[in-house]
Amino acid sequence: MIGSIAAVGAGLAVIGAGIGIGQIGGHAMDAIARQPEASSKIQTTMIIAAALVEGVALFGVVVALLGNNPQ
Repeated sequence: MIGSIAAVGAGLAVIGAGIGIGQIGGHAMDAIARQPEASSKIQTTMIIAAALVEGVALFGVVVALLGNNPQ
């Protein structure tokens, strides 16, 4: 039972990261469409934000899988 709860937690962390990165990419494309001359600055900020979201998701997966180890 504990293993399945950990798997659900890890799955939720990954789904949240996917939604977050999708939102970042979509809004960055909107911003580039509105101001094409700022595309390099927007792209840099988008990549940094996506990396931070991915890092948080990795922590969520690790915490969920560490909860799988009963003491």
